[in-house]
Amino acid sequence: MSSVETTAPTAGDAPAGRAERRTRKARQPRRTSERPGQDTGTRLERFISAMIAMGQTGQVFGEHGIGKTSTFLSYIPEAHPGTEVILVPAANLTPDDLLVNAPVRDERSGELVLTQLIMRQLSPGRPFVLLIDDSLQAGETIQSQLMQIACNWTLGEHDLRALGCVGVFLADNESLAETGARRSDLAVLDRMVTLRVTANDTAWRRHLAERFEGWDLAEVFRLWAGLSPRLRSLLSPRTLQHVLDCARAGFPLVWGLPLVGGQRLRLRDVKSDGKPGPDRTAEILDGIAAAVGCPNPATIADPVRTIVRTAVRENWAVLLQGPPGCGKTEVTKAVVREETGADPVYFSLPVTNVEDLCVPVPTPDGTLDTLLSRSLMGPGPKVIVWDEYNRPKDKATFAKLMEITQEWSLAGRPLPGLTAQIALQNPPYHLGRKLLVSSNNVAQASRFTVGYEVGPEDIPANQWLIDTYGDVAETVLEWWKSDIDDEGREWITKRTLERLIKLHLAGQPLETGLIYLGDGEYAPVPLSQLEARLSESSGRKVLGLRELARDVAEWEARLAAASESSDEGTNDTDLVHQVFANAEVSQLERHAEVVARLLRHMPPKLRAAHLVGQTPERQRFWIGALSRMAELPATP
Repeated sequence: MSSVETTAPTAGDAPAGRAERRTRKARQPRRTSERPGQDTGTRLERFISAMIAMGQTGQVFGEHGIGKTSTFLSYIPEAHPGTEVILVPAANLTPDDLLVNAPVRDERSGELVLTQLIMRQLSPGRPFVLLIDDSLQAGETIQSQLMQIACNWTLGEHDLRALGCVGVFLADNESLAETGARRSDLAVLDRMVTLRVTANDTAWRRHLAERFEGWDLAEVFRLWAGLSPRLRSLLSPRTLQHVLDCARAGFPLVWGLPLVGGQRLRLRDVKSDGKPGPDRTAEILDGIAAAVGCPNPATIADPVRTIVRTAVRENWAVLLQGPPGCGKTEVTKAVVREETGADPVYFSLPVTNVEDLCVPVPTPDGTLDTLLSRSLMGPGPKVIVWDEYNRPKDKATFAKLMEITQEWSLAGRPLPGLTAQIALQNPPYHLGRKLLVSSNNVAQASRFTVGYEVGPEDIPANQWLIDTYGDVAETVLEWWKSDIDDEGREWITKRTLERLIKLHLAGQPLETGLIYLGDGEYAPVPLSQLEARLSESSGRKVLGLRELARDVAEWEARLAAASESSDEGTNDTDLVHQVFANAEVSQLERHAEVVARLLRHMPPKLRAAHLVGQTPERQRFWIGALSRMAELPATP
């Protein structure tokens, strides 16, 4: 169960996808001005080499996301060939991770004796540097173990120097918002050399230039350097990397800003009176887009499926936040199956235990190894879906989860074939009600390349309902789109829609399918119009594609008359346009000839509206419909 790592992934990279990049970087020698050990190296790189040469414990403080850890992981193997970096994410440790007492048979007496077993990663058989990351976030028991290492380079009865340790470093953020602790024991503090660093002291610019080698980032760096200290802190180098990842993928750049406590991070200063300053998010992100020559769109078509596909292809970790029942889990699973040909590795956090991920096991060589879940170690590419991400069962499980999402490893072992991670969660509030979800801090939130706030319109669940339930689903969806307001649609999730359909088919009262709020109160959505639509004897006239198809000649005449009376059309024009906009692609395709016949009488701007901002599937249909329209004779 030891939470250590011996590879060097950066934020947003996956082991499989990044191995090639690390190999490529290793082949590229530094320019003469960047040779290790020279004064032109970064301040943190010079400090690392000095502490290794002195045999002294180094303590490094700096804000999150400025490249502290990545500098260690990239610099040490390059500057000290043959030396391995063992990363211990201290915030994720439990008391038995580093050291455990276990019964072992003594070779001399043959008796079982209690022996201290040390994690296998701390006995690699070659020189290593131990990097203890986020040590101030560890619990009290772990703090004691880590301080023994930092002060004496020992752990229990084991001498780390004898095991090959040539350096020990602690890297932390001093912000109490993220650590909740301060190191104050003078007996401990008197044994370390301490360096406080800023983003100017790490190699993050070089790493970004290598990651985006096709772009000249000089203007991006100039723009970043011109920001105030607070804005530079908010737009940390890690977050800037995610913004650039979004730019390269053609996404809105704002998606690269983390969702902290369920809210999108905004780039704004604080005035002298302590009040928030103007929101500069759009200005800064537009400037970055211009600097790299990329657009900064407001949105894209079919965002949820596009984000998941890109995550799989680019080795990203992404966070999708949406209201309960909107269909994000099923869509994510379906897209992963399409991309990989296999089901995702799925964990629902409210029912996931630490033992579902890994368990410690003694080994014959007297060290402590970790047995990982079969689903995480299976062959072939794999995508992990973390459902209900902000509803973990307990802190211990979430600690292990954080190691996987942050370091792409578990118990120090890179997960083979891991190509993407998709975390799904609910917002803190929905429909004015607080949901029972936990909060995160900016350091945790900024581990995701993309954070997207999912709306019901983003999930193509309507087509699935039609494919599954047929005409009844079409009727219920027409009610949902046309007969209730926006607040009503928020109450009636896709999950609720399916319940209503099933209840109608079973002949049960529809009200029982609404969300029950207690004390006899259901979700405040009237069902009378839905019941009327579903009632064969209601006599109520409704308008949908089926009705247009039944009376296509009459509607052609009405639209032709509308086009002659006004270039903008009439109420009849608006009705037909709304029917087209509300219809699913399968419904449009079923009535393609009817759509083409009516489309020729629609104003040009309304025809164009069906092509703008639509999914590729809808665009293909409307391009075909326009082509068919041109083939029709001039008069009906």
